[in-house]
Amino acid sequence: MKRQNNVYDAIFELKNLYLAYYKASKSKLSKLDVISFKKNLMDNLTYLMNIFVSEDSKEISELIGNYHYFTIYEPKERLICAASFPERVLHHAIINICGQNFEDYQIFDSYATRKNKGQYKAIDRVKNFIQLICTSKTSDNTGIYYAKLDVRKYFDSIDHTILKNLLRRRFKDKQLLSLFDKIIDSYSVQTFPKLETLEKLHKGIPIGNLTSQYFANFYLAYADRYAKQVLKIKSYVRYMDDIIILDNDKNILKNNVLKLEQYIEKSLSLHLKPKIINSVKNGVPFLGYRIFKNKILLLQKSKQRFLRKLKKYYKNLNTGKWTQSDFKRHIIPLYAFIEKAETKNFKRVIIRDLEPC
Repeated sequence: MKRQNNVYDAIFELKNLYLAYYKASKSKLSKLDVISFKKNLMDNLTYLMNIFVSEDSKEISELIGNYHYFTIYEPKERLICAASFPERVLHHAIINICGQNFEDYQIFDSYATRKNKGQYKAIDRVKNFIQLICTSKTSDNTGIYYAKLDVRKYFDSIDHTILKNLLRRRFKDKQLLSLFDKIIDSYSVQTFPKLETLEKLHKGIPIGNLTSQYFANFYLAYADRYAKQVLKIKSYVRYMDDIIILDNDKNILKNNVLKLEQYIEKSLSLHLKPKIINSVKNGVPFLGYRIFKNKILLLQKSKQRFLRKLKKYYKNLNTGKWTQSDFKRHIIPLYAFIEKAETKNFKRVIIRDLEPC
């Protein structure tokens, strides 16, 4: 396996830090912390460069892990950790240089935190696999099965020691690995306000960090490779911690799922939610949709979530909390979500009544 070396200095070159600033500030130029950073942009970028090049442990420890915590409730309740703006610049600087190395370890059918490999591509891939199996084995969905696997509290369950060891298989730059360690150790599940009195668990990476998205996708890439290279599973799709496996032989599917579960639990110290194994004729539930051979429908809970968000967005606009620009930025991806599915009646009857709100 080719490991990446001599990248630490490249991360802290001024031109890379400036690119990182540009990416971190995109669509956020009106935020106070961004405005403050921009006022003395070159001084702030030079400061970041100097403290990391000199490896000033005191200054680095003050920069990394200074999180602001808040809770979101859609699509489910999660604690979000917002890093300071200078740290967000740092994360972008790291990914600018290291992102391709993470990318190169992914299998084709991993669909999160990757260019042109988003949610909708994952959905299309599942539909495509259903069609391929139907074409090769039978004329309809009869006799085709799926398994749906989902890691329990994934980001909170990632083991620090295992993650660090996996990163050392991929990178050999000691300064970079030390920086990775500092970012990983800046957070653990005991950081949660409700768990402050508990013993430190050395598990968990913060939801909200750019580096966390790459670490998390990389962590399960080892399960992907086990599934593809050892178990020889052909129809396999993963979107972060949601996994779909398809097969026309139910016994083979069950056996592969059992072995994959055992690998994930033993090698990655993760625990899965109760698995779902069912016939494809009932539709494959994945990322808010129910996927069939020739159509994609919205799950009922997705419709309910859409309506809640739509009402909230119009309320924010009508009360002046949002500008037209804010509203447009949120409403476009919201509508894109339902456009992916067959929702003609849903849009005609319900959305028509809601839009004048």
